[in-house]
Amino acid sequence: MKKFTFGIVGLGGIAKSFATYFQQEEAVIGACASRSLAKAQAFAQEFNIPQAYGTYDEMLADPTLDAIYIGVPNLQHFDYCQKALTAGKHVLCEKAITMNPHELAKLVALADEKNLILQEAMTIFNMPLYQTLKEQIQAGKFGKLKMIQAPFGSYKEPDPENRFFNPALGGGALLDIGTYAVSFARYFLSSQPELVASTMLPFSTGVDEQSMSLFRNEEDEMAAVLLTFQAKMPKVGTIALEKAYITIPEYPRSDTAHIFYHDGTTETLQVGDSRQAMNYEISNFITAVKTGENHSLTLTQDVIALLGAMQTAWHKKA
Repeated sequence: MKKFTFGIVGLGGIAKSFATYFQQEEAVIGACASRSLAKAQAFAQEFNIPQAYGTYDEMLADPTLDAIYIGVPNLQHFDYCQKALTAGKHVLCEKAITMNPHELAKLVALADEKNLILQEAMTIFNMPLYQTLKEQIQAGKFGKLKMIQAPFGSYKEPDPENRFFNPALGGGALLDIGTYAVSFARYFLSSQPELVASTMLPFSTGVDEQSMSLFRNEEDEMAAVLLTFQAKMPKVGTIALEKAYITIPEYPRSDTAHIFYHDGTTETLQVGDSRQAMNYEISNFITAVKTGENHSLTLTQDVIALLGAMQTAWHKKA
Protein backbone atom coordinates (compact mmCIF):
# COMPACT_ATOMS: atom_id res chain seq x y z
CA MET A 1 0.00 0.00 0.00
CA LYS A 2 1.28 3.45 -0.92
CA LYS A 3 2.51 5.44 2.03
CA PHE A 4 1.35 8.98 2.70
CA THR A 5 3.99 11.13 1.01
CA PHE A 6 5.28 14.58 1.96
CA GLY A 7 7.21 17.12 -0.06
CA ILE A 8 9.24 19.82 1.72
CA VAL A 9 9.25 23.46 0.58
CA GLY A 10 12.15 25.47 2.02
CA LEU A 11 15.25 23.70 3.29
CA GLY A 12 16.43 25.78 6.24
CA GLY A 13 16.95 24.82 9.86
CA ILE A 14 13.33 23.93 10.65
CA ALA A 15 13.10 21.70 7.57
CA LYS A 16 16.24 19.89 8.73
CA SER A 17 14.55 19.26 12.08
CA PHE A 18 11.45 17.98 10.28
CA ALA A 19 13.51 15.53 8.23
CA THR A 20 15.78 14.54 11.12
CA TYR A 21 12.99 13.61 13.52
CA PHE A 22 10.56 12.24 10.93
CA GLN A 23 9.54 8.77 12.14
CA GLN A 24 6.26 7.61 10.65
CA GLU A 25 5.34 4.03 9.80
CA GLU A 26 2.66 5.06 7.32
CA ALA A 27 4.32 8.14 5.83
CA VAL A 28 7.53 9.10 3.99
CA ILE A 29 9.24 12.21 2.68
CA GLY A 30 9.17 11.80 -1.08
CA ALA A 31 10.66 15.07 -2.33
CA CYS A 32 12.25 18.36 -1.34
CA ALA A 33 12.60 21.65 -3.19
CA SER A 34 14.78 24.73 -3.10
CA ARG A 35 15.45 27.60 -5.48
CA SER A 36 18.90 26.00 -5.78
CA LEU A 37 18.88 22.52 -7.29
CA ALA A 38 22.30 21.83 -5.77
CA LYS A 39 20.98 22.67 -2.30
CA ALA A 40 17.93 20.46 -2.85
CA GLN A 41 20.10 17.59 -4.03
CA ALA A 42 22.41 17.92 -1.03
CA PHE A 43 19.41 17.94 1.32
CA ALA A 44 17.91 14.91 -0.43
CA GLN A 45 21.18 13.01 -0.16
CA GLU A 46 21.59 13.87 3.53
CA PHE A 47 18.12 12.63 4.44
CA ASN A 48 17.71 9.86 1.86
CA ILE A 49 14.88 11.62 0.02
CA PRO A 50 14.29 10.14 -3.45
CA GLN A 51 13.51 13.31 -5.42
CA ALA A 52 15.01 16.82 -5.39
CA TYR A 53 13.65 19.82 -7.30
CA GLY A 54 15.28 23.12 -8.21
CA THR A 55 11.97 25.01 -8.20
CA TYR A 56 9.00 24.84 -5.87
CA ASP A 57 6.50 24.77 -8.74
CA GLU A 58 8.09 21.61 -10.16
CA MET A 59 7.65 19.81 -6.88
CA LEU A 60 4.06 20.99 -6.44
CA ALA A 61 3.27 19.37 -9.81
CA ASP A 62 4.57 15.98 -8.60
CA PRO A 63 1.51 13.67 -8.58
CA THR A 64 3.08 11.26 -6.07
CA LEU A 65 2.96 13.84 -3.24
CA ASP A 66 -0.04 13.92 -0.91
CA ALA A 67 1.00 16.85 1.29
CA ILE A 68 3.46 19.72 1.46
CA TYR A 69 5.38 20.76 4.56
CA ILE A 70 6.21 24.47 4.29
CA GLY A 71 9.27 25.81 6.11
CA VAL A 72 10.05 29.05 4.25
CA PRO A 73 10.25 32.42 6.10
CA ASN A 74 7.00 33.81 7.54
CA LEU A 75 6.35 36.36 4.83
CA GLN A 76 6.28 33.61 2.17
CA HIS A 77 3.89 31.25 3.99
CA PHE A 78 0.71 32.56 2.39
CA ASP A 79 2.01 32.31 -1.18
CA TYR A 80 3.29 28.75 -0.86
CA CYS A 81 0.28 27.54 1.12
CA GLN A 82 -1.94 28.97 -1.62
CA LYS A 83 0.15 27.34 -4.37
CA ALA A 84 0.15 23.96 -2.62
CA LEU A 85 -3.59 23.98 -1.97
CA THR A 86 -4.27 25.07 -5.55
CA ALA A 87 -2.14 22.11 -6.69
CA GLY A 88 -4.38 19.78 -4.69
CA LYS A 89 -1.98 19.08 -1.82
CA HIS A 90 -2.76 19.01 1.88
CA VAL A 91 -0.64 21.56 3.76
CA LEU A 92 1.28 21.50 7.04
CA CYS A 93 2.83 24.95 7.43
CA GLU A 94 5.26 26.23 10.04
CA LYS A 95 4.19 28.91 12.48
CA ALA A 96 3.10 31.59 12.10
CA ILE A 97 0.96 30.11 9.36
CA THR A 98 0.10 33.59 7.99
CA MET A 99 0.99 37.18 8.72
CA ASN A 100 -2.60 38.18 9.53
CA PRO A 101 -6.18 36.84 9.86
CA HIS A 102 -7.15 38.05 6.37
CA GLU A 103 -4.55 35.78 4.74
CA LEU A 104 -5.59 32.81 6.86
CA ALA A 105 -9.26 33.28 5.98
CA LYS A 106 -8.38 33.10 2.28
CA LEU A 107 -6.40 29.88 2.79
CA VAL A 108 -9.13 28.26 4.89
CA ALA A 109 -11.69 29.06 2.19
CA LEU A 110 -9.43 27.58 -0.48
CA ALA A 111 -8.79 24.43 1.57
CA ASP A 112 -12.53 24.01 2.11
CA GLU A 113 -13.20 24.48 -1.61
CA LYS A 114 -10.59 21.85 -2.49
CA ASN A 115 -11.59 19.53 0.39
CA LEU A 116 -8.04 19.63 1.75
CA ILE A 117 -6.53 19.80 5.22
CA LEU A 118 -4.63 22.94 6.18
CA GLN A 119 -2.79 22.95 9.51
CA GLU A 120 -0.17 24.98 11.33
CA ALA A 121 2.79 23.03 12.72
CA MET A 122 2.24 24.22 16.28
CA THR A 123 3.68 21.82 18.86
CA ILE A 124 1.47 23.11 21.69
CA PHE A 125 -1.70 21.90 19.96
CA ASN A 126 -0.23 18.40 19.59
CA MET A 127 1.71 17.53 22.75
CA PRO A 128 0.03 14.66 24.67
CA LEU A 129 0.78 16.39 27.99
CA TYR A 130 -1.45 19.31 27.08
CA GLN A 131 -4.36 17.12 26.07
CA THR A 132 -4.17 15.33 29.43
CA LEU A 133 -3.93 18.58 31.39
CA LYS A 134 -6.81 20.14 29.50
CA GLU A 135 -9.01 17.14 30.21
CA GLN A 136 -8.19 17.34 33.92
CA ILE A 137 -8.85 21.09 34.02
CA GLN A 138 -12.16 20.72 32.21
CA ALA A 139 -13.14 17.93 34.61
CA GLY A 140 -12.68 20.37 37.51
CA LYS A 141 -9.77 18.59 39.18
CA PHE A 142 -8.04 21.88 40.06
CA GLY A 143 -11.05 24.18 40.36
CA LYS A 144 -11.81 27.20 38.21
CA LEU A 145 -9.13 28.52 35.88
CA LYS A 146 -8.09 32.02 36.91
CA MET A 147 -4.92 33.13 35.17
CA ILE A 148 -2.22 32.06 32.70
CA GLN A 149 1.30 33.41 32.33
CA ALA A 150 3.28 32.75 29.15
CA PRO A 151 6.73 34.39 29.05
CA PHE A 152 9.21 33.75 26.23
CA GLY A 153 12.56 35.50 26.08
CA SER A 154 15.22 34.62 23.53
CA TYR A 155 18.43 36.52 22.83
CA LYS A 156 19.04 37.04 19.11
CA GLU A 157 22.11 38.75 17.69
CA PRO A 158 20.92 42.26 16.78
CA ASP A 159 21.51 41.93 13.05
CA PRO A 160 18.97 43.89 10.96
CA GLU A 161 19.53 41.52 8.02
CA ASN A 162 18.61 38.23 9.69
CA ARG A 163 15.07 36.90 9.64
CA PHE A 164 14.42 37.72 13.29
CA PHE A 165 14.68 41.48 12.76
CA ASN A 166 14.16 41.87 9.02
CA PRO A 167 10.65 43.15 8.16
CA ALA A 168 11.07 41.87 4.59
CA LEU A 169 11.22 38.33 6.01
CA GLY A 170 8.31 38.74 8.41
CA GLY A 171 10.56 39.33 11.42
CA GLY A 172 9.71 40.29 14.98
CA ALA A 173 9.30 38.41 18.23
CA LEU A 174 5.52 38.08 17.93
CA LEU A 175 5.46 35.98 14.75
CA ASP A 176 8.33 33.80 15.99
CA ILE A 177 8.44 33.04 19.71
CA GLY A 178 5.18 34.88 20.32
CA THR A 179 3.16 32.28 18.46
CA TYR A 180 4.10 29.73 21.13
CA ALA A 181 3.16 32.01 24.01
CA VAL A 182 -0.20 33.06 22.57
CA SER A 183 -0.99 29.47 21.52
CA PHE A 184 -0.22 28.25 25.06
CA ALA A 185 -2.59 30.82 26.55
CA ARG A 186 -5.38 30.19 24.04
CA TYR A 187 -5.12 26.40 24.35
CA PHE A 188 -6.01 26.45 28.03
CA LEU A 189 -8.42 29.39 28.11
CA SER A 190 -12.05 28.24 28.03
CA SER A 191 -12.94 30.61 25.20
CA GLN A 192 -11.41 33.18 22.87
CA PRO A 193 -10.29 36.21 24.91
CA GLU A 194 -10.23 39.87 24.02
CA LEU A 195 -7.06 41.92 24.07
CA VAL A 196 -7.22 44.19 27.11
CA ALA A 197 -3.89 45.98 26.68
CA SER A 198 -0.65 45.58 24.77
CA THR A 199 2.54 47.58 24.56
CA MET A 200 5.57 47.07 22.33
CA LEU A 201 9.13 48.33 21.95
CA PRO A 202 10.41 48.16 18.35
CA PHE A 203 13.84 47.13 17.08
CA SER A 204 15.67 49.63 14.86
CA THR A 205 14.09 48.03 11.78
CA GLY A 206 10.58 48.64 13.12
CA VAL A 207 9.67 45.04 13.97
CA ASP A 208 8.59 44.21 17.51
CA GLU A 209 11.53 43.35 19.76
CA GLN A 210 9.78 43.36 23.14
CA SER A 211 6.14 43.37 24.24
CA MET A 212 3.66 42.76 27.06
CA SER A 213 0.01 41.86 26.45
CA LEU A 214 -3.01 41.12 28.65
CA PHE A 215 -6.09 39.10 27.65
CA ARG A 216 -9.48 38.39 29.28
CA ASN A 217 -12.39 36.22 28.18
CA GLU A 218 -16.08 36.08 29.09
CA GLU A 219 -15.37 33.56 31.87
CA ASP A 220 -13.11 36.20 33.47
CA GLU A 221 -10.02 34.08 32.85
CA MET A 222 -6.95 36.21 32.21
CA ALA A 223 -3.65 35.66 30.44
CA ALA A 224 -0.37 37.58 30.29
CA VAL A 225 2.09 37.18 27.41
CA LEU A 226 5.62 38.60 27.75
CA LEU A 227 8.05 38.52 24.81
CA THR A 228 11.57 39.70 24.09
CA PHE A 229 14.24 39.03 21.48
CA GLN A 230 17.03 40.72 23.46
CA ALA A 231 16.95 38.87 26.79
CA LYS A 232 16.46 35.29 27.88
CA MET A 233 13.62 34.31 30.20
CA PRO A 234 12.71 30.88 31.54
CA LYS A 235 10.20 29.31 29.16
CA VAL A 236 7.92 28.30 32.04
CA GLY A 237 4.19 28.49 31.44
CA THR A 238 2.01 28.88 34.52
CA ILE A 239 -1.67 28.01 34.88
CA ALA A 240 -3.28 29.31 38.09
CA LEU A 241 -6.48 27.67 39.26
CA GLU A 242 -8.56 27.83 42.46
CA LYS A 243 -7.15 24.63 44.00
CA ALA A 244 -3.64 24.52 42.55
CA TYR A 245 -1.20 26.11 40.17
CA ILE A 246 0.64 24.28 37.41
CA THR A 247 4.07 25.08 36.02
CA ILE A 248 5.24 23.68 32.70
CA PRO A 249 8.97 24.05 31.97
CA GLU A 250 10.06 24.46 28.34
CA TYR A 251 6.39 24.77 27.46
CA PRO A 252 6.73 25.01 23.63
CA ARG A 253 7.25 21.23 23.54
CA SER A 254 6.99 19.96 27.09
CA ASP A 255 6.27 16.49 28.42
CA THR A 256 6.31 17.40 32.13
CA ALA A 257 4.09 19.51 34.40
CA HIS A 258 4.47 20.26 38.11
CA ILE A 259 1.27 20.71 40.11
CA PHE A 260 1.29 22.58 43.42
CA TYR A 261 -1.82 22.17 45.60
CA HIS A 262 -2.84 24.66 48.27
CA ASP A 263 -2.34 22.09 51.07
CA GLY A 264 1.37 21.90 50.24
CA THR A 265 1.29 18.62 48.33
CA THR A 266 2.78 18.42 44.87
CA GLU A 267 2.39 16.19 41.85
CA THR A 268 4.48 15.69 38.73
CA LEU A 269 2.67 14.71 35.56
CA GLN A 270 4.70 13.27 32.70
CA VAL A 271 3.01 12.42 29.41
CA GLY A 272 4.57 11.88 26.00
CA ASP A 273 8.11 12.65 24.91
CA SER A 274 9.29 16.17 24.05
CA ARG A 275 11.76 14.72 21.54
CA GLN A 276 8.81 13.51 19.47
CA ALA A 277 7.15 16.92 19.22
CA MET A 278 7.34 17.14 15.43
CA ASN A 279 6.14 13.56 15.04
CA TYR A 280 3.05 14.33 17.12
CA GLU A 281 2.32 17.19 14.70
CA ILE A 282 2.81 14.92 11.69
CA SER A 283 0.74 12.05 13.12
CA ASN A 284 -2.18 14.32 14.03
CA PHE A 285 -2.00 15.97 10.61
CA ILE A 286 -2.21 12.58 8.86
CA THR A 287 -5.13 11.61 11.11
CA ALA A 288 -6.90 14.84 10.13
CA VAL A 289 -6.40 14.01 6.45
CA LYS A 290 -7.83 10.52 6.98
CA THR A 291 -10.82 11.56 9.06
CA GLY A 292 -11.48 15.05 7.72
CA GLU A 293 -11.64 16.29 11.34
CA ASN A 294 -9.31 19.27 11.60
CA HIS A 295 -9.52 19.96 15.35
CA SER A 296 -6.58 22.36 15.64
CA LEU A 297 -7.65 24.75 12.86
CA THR A 298 -10.11 26.69 15.04
CA LEU A 299 -7.40 27.24 17.66
CA THR A 300 -5.01 28.42 14.94
CA GLN A 301 -7.62 30.87 13.64
CA ASP A 302 -8.13 32.18 17.19
CA VAL A 303 -4.39 32.64 17.72
CA ILE A 304 -3.85 34.45 14.41
CA ALA A 305 -6.76 36.73 15.31
CA LEU A 306 -5.12 37.55 18.65
CA LEU A 307 -1.78 38.22 16.97
CA GLY A 308 -3.57 40.52 14.56
CA ALA A 309 -5.26 42.37 17.44
CA MET A 310 -1.88 42.92 19.09
CA GLN A 311 -0.36 44.26 15.88
CA THR A 312 -3.33 46.58 15.35
CA ALA A 313 -3.00 47.94 18.89
CA TRP A 314 0.69 48.66 18.34
CA HIS A 315 0.07 50.45 15.03
CA LYS A 316 -2.58 52.67 16.62
CA LYS A 317 -0.08 53.76 19.27
CA ALA A 318 2.75 54.35 16.79
